[in-house]
Amino acid sequence: MSQSISIEDLKSLFTKPYGEDAPTKQKWAQFYDQNVKFIDPTQEKKGLDSYVEAQEKLVKRCDDVYLETHAISITGNCGFVEWTMGLKIMGKEFLYPGTTRLIFSEDGLIKEHRDYFDFCGPTFGPVPILGSFIRWIYSIFVA
Repeated sequence: MSQSISIEDLKSLFTKPYGEDAPTKQKWAQFYDQNVKFIDPTQEKKGLDSYVEAQEKLVKRCDDVYLETHAISITGNCGFVEWTMGLKIMGKEFLYPGTTRLIFSEDGLIKEHRDYFDFCGPTFGPVPILGSFIRWIYSIFVA
């Protein structure tokens, strides 16, 4: 790889305290390939512009967003980041623990970014009636 993304680089990308601005497109472009493939439980995007747009839409939908990094590992062309994302929406805080798998291209940029987290439990679990239903559905698959 011609450019090497460090653990510190990833920590800076995957850390955003409440009240601070999210990374700019210029910041993302330092580390992400123009044709990056992004997948999370709610969407799939291709290209840096689509990735940045997805991040900006998330920030705009929320009163505030935070991302806290817990652990980072890089081996060869693959990296993993364990994190907790917090979303404040209409005075409520939703917490999503998750992990990101990153695949680096030959030139060292991130060419694949896949987020793994439970979207339904933290989003709908606290909602009266709906939360009970979600927990019941989960119990069917784990019992």
